[in-house]
Amino acid sequence: MFKSLIVILLSMVLLLGCNTGKVKTPDETTTRGTIKIAVDESYQLLIDTQIYTFQKIYPYSSITAKYTTEVDAYDLFMKDSIRLMIVNRELSNEQKKMLNQVKIIPRTTRIAYDALAFILNKENKDTLLRYDQLQSVFNGNINSWKQIDKNSSLSNIKVVFDNNSSGNPRFIREKFGIKESFPDYCYAVNSNEEVINYVEKNKNAIGIISVNWISDRDDTLSATFLKKISIASIGQPGDTEGSGEFRKPYQGYIAEGTYPFIRSMYAISRETFVGLGSGFIQFIAGDQGQRIVLKSGLVPATMPIRLVQIKK
Repeated sequence: MFKSLIVILLSMVLLLGCNTGKVKTPDETTTRGTIKIAVDESYQLLIDTQIYTFQKIYPYSSITAKYTTEVDAYDLFMKDSIRLMIVNRELSNEQKKMLNQVKIIPRTTRIAYDALAFILNKENKDTLLRYDQLQSVFNGNINSWKQIDKNSSLSNIKVVFDNNSSGNPRFIREKFGIKESFPDYCYAVNSNEEVINYVEKNKNAIGIISVNWISDRDDTLSATFLKKISIASIGQPGDTEGSGEFRKPYQGYIAEGTYPFIRSMYAISRETFVGLGSGFIQFIAGDQGQRIVLKSGLVPATMPIRLVQIKK
């Protein structure tokens, strides 16, 4: 008994000694800490809302988003300048191999379904565009509105992208199998917002933007943009006569897969521990984050949705 008492007393002394001084806590967790992320500028409206909500729920978190082009986001990611990026293209096999060589295993989470919107000037009456006509515009075979509609009062087409380094022109190249440069009537500005402003002022223009910039009709900025431009309805691939259905990039058509220019939105992490980046991805892919995606006009990728058809 005497020996047991000594052991107990020594254990208590050691425990007291361990608890002297300040208690150390981890610098970063899934809900606390500071992180910088890179985001494709196409998703600025959605990610602004996600960050705002996350930080309201977890006040000890600080997330700073750099809204940039797809090329710059990948450059920052591969150079280890950021641990998390939100883009619409997965890592290539070569990029995965490079990361594996430095013992990094990237984690990719699909968080939403997005779409490209083709926007037109308010004076343009040709709001129905066949899929094959768009393909001909981008490969150089159609350069005038009169080739689309011989009665059109418009002249030469001007195509405007948000940025040469963004995911939008890259997506169009892949969609239509374009290996060379776009025709000389295709231009690039610096952002999706500048595309909208350009189309508003140029009646011959076709603008290509992420639908996220015009999908949330309750958002003040989206509502303002919608007043400036029209949204083209696109025909289905293979329908060269225009006799089938034409679709706008509405949420329901994205969800059912009948709009021709749908793409996925990914959160890609290179964290080697479960940190704030992992927590933010979990939030976006979870119930609250997916509800924000749904509210924004995009389609949630990790939560089931219900399509309702309303008959007049």
